Amino acid sequence: MFDGRAVLDGVDWSVAPGEHWVVIGPNGCGKTTLLQVIGAFRHPTTGTAEIMGRRLGRTDVRELRKGIGYTGASLGRSLRPELTALEVVVTARHAALETWWHQYSDDDWRRARRLLDDAGCAALVDRTIGTLSEGERQRVLLARTFMPSPGLVVLDEPAAGLDAGGRELLVAQLGRLAADRDSPPMVLVTHHTEEIPPGFTHCLLLREGRVLAAGPLGTTLTAANLSACIGLDLVLERRGDRWFSWLP
Repeated sequence: MFDGRAVLDGVDWSVAPGEHWVVIGPNGCGKTTLLQVIGAFRHPTTGTAEIMGRRLGRTDVRELRKGIGYTGASLGRSLRPELTALEVVVTARHAALETWWHQYSDDDWRRARRLLDDAGCAALVDRTIGTLSEGERQRVLLARTFMPSPGLVVLDEPAAGLDAGGRELLVAQLGRLAADRDSPPMVLVTHHTEEIPPGFTHCLLLREGRVLAAGPLGTTLTAANLSACIGLDLVLERRGDRWFSWLP
């Protein structure tokens, strides 16, 4: 609730193990607020929210956040530019923003290096986050989401601001993660159907704070549903394991 206005209203939604959801909707429909709730950064004004079996308002969110891999524009802006890529990743071990707030073991540092390597960022380990390109920074932040061995990964427009090459590298990386049976459930917010990674299983369409449609990606993401969600008559086409939409 902001200024007496319900940002989200009547949202009844659950994410099960093995599911990877994409959340789509126009600006102002409540996407980021929804992710702030499931990332344990905001409590619902009414109703209840349970994250990994723990109800918000009845649990220590500082501990809960340690089990959630979260990245978004607000996180990127909160990081001190002088932090190295390695430091940015390792701080997620305690859901922190600075290394001096906690102690880190040798295993923690090794894991952070391995995650950067897996993300194709081995050469960026000692680079400061403020000197990285937007694409490099987003890949580092994605590596960071997996530092705490999360039970849930929450991604708020991770491809925002990327050029075509950076976007495709990020989508491919998310696709590889989705294909891994050991990957935790993921929730990805995007404005663009072409940013839906291969292997994502479900779709939630939001409009004016309400759920317009939700369910398996192949049956929920239709031209009719997407058009009603965005407010434009769009053409939607699936090519292999990717989705594309445009105005006719």
